[in-house]
Amino acid sequence: MNPQLKHLIFILSTIFFIACNQQKEIKIEGELKKWHRITLNFEGPETNELAEDNPFLNYRLEVIFKNGNEVFKIPGFFAADGNAAETSSSKGNIWKVRFTPNAVGEWTFTTSFKKGKNIAVANNLDKATSAGFMDGQSGKFQITNTDKTGIDNRAKGKLQYVGESYLKFAETQKYFIKLGVDAPENLLAYTDFDVSTNALGFQKKWQPHAKDFDVTAAPFVWQKNKGKNLLGAINYLANEGLNVFSFLTFNVDGDDRNVFPHLLKSSIVEYEEYASKKKNKEAWETHFHKTRFDVSKLAQWERIFEYAETKGMFLHFKTHETETDHLMDKGVFGIEGKLYYRELIARFGHHLSMNWNLGEENNQPIPEVLKVANYVRNLDAYKSHLVIHTFPNKDHRYADLIGNQSPLTGASLQLSHPDFNDVHPRVLKWRSKSNATGKKWAIAVDEPGKAKIALLPDDEDPEHNFARGRAMYGTLFAGGYGVEWYFGYASPNSDLTCQDFRSRDLFWKQNKYALDFFGKIPFWEMQPKDNLIENKTAYCLAKENQEYAIYTETNANKIKLDLGNSNQEFQIFWYNPRKGGELQRGNLTTVKAKGVVNLGNPPSEKEKDWLLLLKK
Repeated sequence: MNPQLKHLIFILSTIFFIACNQQKEIKIEGELKKWHRITLNFEGPETNELAEDNPFLNYRLEVIFKNGNEVFKIPGFFAADGNAAETSSSKGNIWKVRFTPNAVGEWTFTTSFKKGKNIAVANNLDKATSAGFMDGQSGKFQITNTDKTGIDNRAKGKLQYVGESYLKFAETQKYFIKLGVDAPENLLAYTDFDVSTNALGFQKKWQPHAKDFDVTAAPFVWQKNKGKNLLGAINYLANEGLNVFSFLTFNVDGDDRNVFPHLLKSSIVEYEEYASKKKNKEAWETHFHKTRFDVSKLAQWERIFEYAETKGMFLHFKTHETETDHLMDKGVFGIEGKLYYRELIARFGHHLSMNWNLGEENNQPIPEVLKVANYVRNLDAYKSHLVIHTFPNKDHRYADLIGNQSPLTGASLQLSHPDFNDVHPRVLKWRSKSNATGKKWAIAVDEPGKAKIALLPDDEDPEHNFARGRAMYGTLFAGGYGVEWYFGYASPNSDLTCQDFRSRDLFWKQNKYALDFFGKIPFWEMQPKDNLIENKTAYCLAKENQEYAIYTETNANKIKLDLGNSNQEFQIFWYNPRKGGELQRGNLTTVKAKGVVNLGNPPSEKEKDWLLLLKK
């Protein structure tokens, strides 16, 4: 080649490289306040979801944020045109990093943007090269205090596992109890999301909750009118006083088969026809791009989650169910599984009140569970509560995960007794076993009851006596931090078919009353002490010699409590778990600690269940 021509080509190539890789100004979105989501928008390489050079797998965006001793390494993601929730775009040059700062003052950040085969899930960057563009770019911003109040999670801060039986909000320093819905597990199988399918007829419109849409949710609607009904459903739950809902993020080949963040290879019609054939459960292998994601659908999911934060909701991410935990990488944790979790953490890990659940009814070999758990724990800079759910008759698997055997910080219990008789003893069991390791688990009951029955609709069980007493108070008085309610599959508005949370409206009020009562006691300082009461249908929480809380299912006039022999005087208060309201007085208002004492009669309905509170 002519030396002059060769030199000219070199100059032109250099100019082209510089032009393509010139760093652009970083656009920062969001209120620059503590506990608020902020988003760094970078202009990177122009690409698309199906580009030959896979933008999800062969690029790796990370930003390190620093403020004094606070350091967060946050993964980023390909965001198409940066507004995909509205445009449904699959291509563009915008890459994002979402971050929730936990301190006021100046934050600095440094960007790493690398490329290489499978670099997104590589253990290190040894085989990576610079991807140009924003690689090495840095900046800073100032964070001020939040201005949020009330139930908004941004007023409370990050909900953290702090080595205790209860999670704790970082800002308010208040401990948390969750009560809400575990069903429907296919909450995200919603017609308004892009590429929404109806494989088995369980697709949702959430039409009954159209009337619950509130104007405050308007900023979270997409494409003019989409999202309103599901936003209304969340508003309804919050107005009922509930504070948690759960959802699967992947159920290909599962009970529903309509929730997935990945790109379909086929048309929606072809997938629905294939997935509806229950005898042929290989949809993951045949109909999906396993390492490519639907950017617009995930952006629309984020609208729902972002709104839920403002309504004080705990987000229970169920990342697998038993039919899917072996699909990616054919059951051996590898590229597909690692990329799936990286995308979830990058796009949603900034949320304040949440947990990662590694699988509903998980049945993977324990070594595989540990691989997943360690990967998620290392990648999640916020160290959100990390749990796993198992079959009710296979909770022995927790024995291999408690303590320092795994990074798990709690259990998501499933139980099976139709009258919820197994709830209280099972929570006590795993609380005791985990405590004995020196690493206390925060334990919740996220699926109480027999699968066919569970929490019945109001028209089948208007009083919900066993659910209230044995499941809800059975959990809370065993030291569990909350309950999520599964809806039995034999009733309308079931675990898969529910589109109307009002089907259990009478019961939600009873959950609110429970939260009100626990707001009156230092439950995080109290221990389960059923041995202090003689009534066998009662539970006791105690901060001995200071404060005692009792729930009794029956015979409220026959409760006897061992208060010791300090001769201290205790005030006696009663609380109605069926009607709520203020603390009340019975026929005895005080009692002295002289061994086993009778606590008198409740204000009324002594044959019904009651809560008692004794204060020194």
